[in-house]
Order: sequence, then structure tokens, then C-alpha cells
Amino acid sequence: MPVGPEGSGEALPFPDADLMYVADLLAGPERERYLRVREFLQDRVRGQSIPYWNREEFPFHLLAEMGGYGLGALQVDGSSILLKGLMYVELARADVSLSALTGIHNELIVGTIKELGSAEQKLRWLPGLEAFTSLGAFALTEPDHGSDISGGLATSARLDGAEWILNGAKRWIGAGTIADFALVWARDVEDHQVKAFLVETDRPGYTAAKICNKIGLRIMQNADITLQDVRIPAANLLPGATSFAKANDLLRDSRAWVGWQAAGIQLAAFDIARSYSLARRQFGKELAQFQLVQQQLADILGNATASLALMVQLARIQEEGKLEMAQAALAKATTTRLARASVAMGRSLLGGNGISADFEMGKLFGDAEILYTYEGSYEINSLIVGRAVTGKSAFA
Repeated sequence: MPVGPEGSGEALPFPDADLMYVADLLAGPERERYLRVREFLQDRVRGQSIPYWNREEFPFHLLAEMGGYGLGALQVDGSSILLKGLMYVELARADVSLSALTGIHNELIVGTIKELGSAEQKLRWLPGLEAFTSLGAFALTEPDHGSDISGGLATSARLDGAEWILNGAKRWIGAGTIADFALVWARDVEDHQVKAFLVETDRPGYTAAKICNKIGLRIMQNADITLQDVRIPAANLLPGATSFAKANDLLRDSRAWVGWQAAGIQLAAFDIARSYSLARRQFGKELAQFQLVQQQLADILGNATASLALMVQLARIQEEGKLEMAQAALAKATTTRLARASVAMGRSLLGGNGISADFEMGKLFGDAEILYTYEGSYEINSLIVGRAVTGKSAFA
């Protein structure tokens, strides 16, 4: 259990910062699993992630351990949506990059193959994916098409006898340089529908170049992918992914998942800020004894708790099958806006030390910008909500 300043021997009140007892909403076995995973992530992942984040390298040994805790199979192991969400919270609380990898892996790779793949595709890929011994990359975004990807997607697929030939480029593809395969979305030149294809990364014509010098999500190995006359068997087409509508369903759920990340990064900011304020002394007393510091701590935790409450309600809606894009967009836009504000307050509270990844807050400061931007920018998600509540589109 976390304690107060070194040598004080005092136990911290609300050591897990769960003032509203959200974890108590989980049934007994799920709560026990959640607590085990949280302890593992705080003890094993949080500290080890910092040097890898600084070097923009991937900690493969942690992936194997995460697989041992079942984090590669959250989408298929019968977990409730609330448990999955709280797992993403704790992953982001430990490291945002690894939470992004785990979320994409479950929501967009495992989930896509499970729901839209053939029996042969499931048999070939799901066992390794569930154990986190295999990785897939979700290849949708392109160099010239991000927010307008639904209408602008340019990567092409042409059927040539018993093979598909793919040509095009993808950008910002998570795990693109380390994945065993890419789930590539391409437009069929015959019917002009956007479809999904499993492309093994060792096929001739597939190249992936790491995107370097990012300000956040530095552990995630994002890549530029080039597809030049890549030939794959006709059987590599996902039979259930034959239009962009299928991709849109996946993007709706992944937008919702980012809201859990946003709650997690805010709890991390609170953890770091509270510990620092109790340990750091200025003007003869702990920072935590100053009114302005306490106000910032309360604001950070208030934002985090509001984000959690929103996501708990969204999980209920999702369990009932009522989740629509407007709700997912509202959750994503709101929680990431609050996350950006919370981490900025945390950085300010740490003063000069707040800009250093060595004190963790600088790491969160960069990662928060990524949450605010990816899975639909803040502005795009706001326009989705605006269209839903006015009936008027303000898109170009």
C-alpha cells in the first residue's frame, strides 16, 4: 500500500485514488483479477517503461509477461466491458504506449478477426494473438488521408486469379515494424468497396519504416508502410470485411476505448503529483500543505473521476448494444480534453522537474497529446457530436 513521505510511516488515504469506489462495481472474480493486473502493471511495467520511452524502443520481454496475465485475450475471454475498460485504465496508468498496443491488439486486431475472419484465419492467428506471442498491425490511415479516410482511401486491391495484388501506402501504423501481419484496408478496384486483407509482413513488396522523433507514445513502434505489388492468397481477404461500414463499427468501439486511456493517464498524473507534493519541501514544509497545490490535486482527481464516471456509463450502454458513434465521440473528445488539462496541471505542480521523463510527468505530458489527437482528433469528434445533436453537418 502506498505510504506518505519517506520515514513518516503514514498510510495514504485513498491509496488507489478511487474515491467513488468504481472497482467495487466489478463482480468478485473480475475484481480479484483486476487487482492482480493492477499490481503487476505498477510493479513491473510502470518503472521499466521509462527508459524504453526515452529511447523509443519496445520492451518485448514485458509483452510476454502481459500475455501471461491474459491481456492479449481481453476481447475473447468473456470479460465484461467494464473489466476490459478498467484494464485499459490501469495499462494507461502504467504506460500509455503499452495501453495503446493492448487496446489496438484487442479491439482492432483480435476483435476484427474474431468477428469478420474466416474459420481458417481464426485458427491460424487467434491462438498466438491471445497469448501475445503474435502481433498484428491495423493499417487504415494513409499519408494523404486521415480524417477523410472513409471517402479518400487510396490503397488498391485487385483480384488476379487466385491472388490479390495490393498497392498503396499507410502511415502512423502502430506496431508496423514489429508485427507478424498487417490488417490492411484497401479499395477493391472492381466494386470500389473498402475491404480488409491479412498481409504477412514478410511478403515481397511490403516494407515498413519506423517513424522517429515523436513527442509521445514513444514506445509504440509507429510506421510508414509501403505496399508495392504485394501478392496475397485470395483466402487472405476477411470474408466479413467487405465495406467501410465494417471498419466504421470498429472505429466507433476504438474511440470509446481511448476514453479509458484518458482516465488512466489522469490517474497516473494524480499518483505522480500526490507523491511528489508529499515528498518535496519548499519554504520549510511539504508542497502538499499549500492551498494551491491541494487545489491542483483536487482538480486533477476530479477530472479523472468525471472521466471514469462517463466511461462507466458508456460501458453500460455498450453492454446493452446501444453504443453509437456520437456517444463514443463525445466520450473520446471529453475525456481527452480533460486529460490534457490534468496532465498540464501535474506538469506545473512539479515545476522544472515536470518537463523531465525521469520524474514521469514529462512522459505523460507528451503522451496526452497523442490521446487528444489519435482515433479521431478532438475537433473531428466534436463535429460528430455536433452533427448528432443538431441534425446539421459542419464537415467540409
